[in-house]
Amino acid sequence: MEVDVPSGVEPAALGRRLRALRLERELQQAEVARRLSVSPAYLSLIENGKRSLKLPLLFRALALYDVGIEEFMGSLSERPVDDALARLLDEPLLRSLDLSEGDVRALGADESVVTTITTLFNLYKNTRSQLDQVTLKMSRRDQGEQLAFDYTPYDEVTDFLEQRQNWFGSLEARAEEISEQMHLGPAPTQRQLVDALAQLGVTARFVDDPSGSVIRRWDEARTEVALSKTMFAQRAKFQLACAIALKVFEQERSCDPILESYRARHVETEPLLKIHLANYFAGALLLPYGAFLHEAQTSRYDVELLARRFSTSYETIAHRLCNLSDPTRRGVPMHFLRVDCAGNISKKYSGSGIRFAHHEGSCPKLAVHLAFLTPSVITKQYSRFPDGSTYFEFAKVVTDPRGGSLARGTTYAIGLGVNARDAKHLAYADELPFADPLKMAVPVGTTCRFCERADCNMRSAPSYKYAFKVDQYVKKDNFFSPVVKLDRS
Repeated sequence: MEVDVPSGVEPAALGRRLRALRLERELQQAEVARRLSVSPAYLSLIENGKRSLKLPLLFRALALYDVGIEEFMGSLSERPVDDALARLLDEPLLRSLDLSEGDVRALGADESVVTTITTLFNLYKNTRSQLDQVTLKMSRRDQGEQLAFDYTPYDEVTDFLEQRQNWFGSLEARAEEISEQMHLGPAPTQRQLVDALAQLGVTARFVDDPSGSVIRRWDEARTEVALSKTMFAQRAKFQLACAIALKVFEQERSCDPILESYRARHVETEPLLKIHLANYFAGALLLPYGAFLHEAQTSRYDVELLARRFSTSYETIAHRLCNLSDPTRRGVPMHFLRVDCAGNISKKYSGSGIRFAHHEGSCPKLAVHLAFLTPSVITKQYSRFPDGSTYFEFAKVVTDPRGGSLARGTTYAIGLGVNARDAKHLAYADELPFADPLKMAVPVGTTCRFCERADCNMRSAPSYKYAFKVDQYVKKDNFFSPVVKLDRS
């Protein structure tokens, strides 16, 4: 039978002291909750004095913090830190100011000082939020002149897809109808796609164009499409499928219902969306939903095996795996990243719940970046963010040489990932134990500017979440890592 802490002890005082012990050790609430086998919400209620505490849980917490019961009970009689200031101690920016509990207690002695500090800090946070909103609004076109702010048409397309879970049922249904009408099957050949295009009144012609980079071009009358002979067969099939999609969109206005209620900030956004929807339709035509989902589940999302079965490319399969969002037959939610060897992101989609920053790059410790270190094998890892969310990721480097040269061709890393709880559905995770992925997870962040990790050795910029101070007498292994209280002690 579990016994409550004696009734003479105020839950508020007890919770404040436990919170202070956690902050002194710079532990995240989610991490402490995990180690105490309780939910973060329940721990938050305890720290805020809204739940009574059982003695066994108190003993486990004190063992975690390495504090004796006598010392702990004695500290409860000390003057408590003001609640408003205690809440601020959870903010990374204030943690980086090296304020000790004694400093905060001294500040809390004057109620007017407490009010001033909390008001100013909340004003700072509100101002940052307002600035973000102003930046987004100013991303609109003003009298035909594009303002150079960081919310680009590509970001707008990404947000559009994520809001709709990258699922367009009407396009799936129409692609399935065309596949049946033209007898394409689940893995159509190039010849079948050329014939299907002819049935729509378009002639496909393959041309030599060794000096140019255009791989597909329509004539003005839209009755002929020229495709480059330099494309490998899998890419040529996808471009033929895209040509079919564009012709169907032109004849049937298939995109109009999807875009009619959407108001874009940029004039470039709508044509970009139509390009994406054509690519989506092409994927649905080449990889019919039902057959593809069955094979994906049967192979446990083995991308290489799926590419062989459907005679298409690794990247096409990776994209299609991010479309499996039919509410009645859903696949495992995945996120997608395509990066080059300089770390530039050319495609991204957050289907697993992972957070990507707009126009800010990503964390160099993610598997998709590390894949370039071992390009001949698939890179696999668990990645853990500061908020405690954990993902399983795998990435592969794909190349398309030109003239026998990778420098003249393309080299990308394609990364896919799922929430750690879904890793068991993937063949790629079989070599990694599922018992406790947290122990083997690599600490990562969204991007350096937004990451609150104080011990990262790969920072390329300071985080706005910390007060960046330069101290010539203290050197961390990374110049941009903030010097926090734990470092000084």
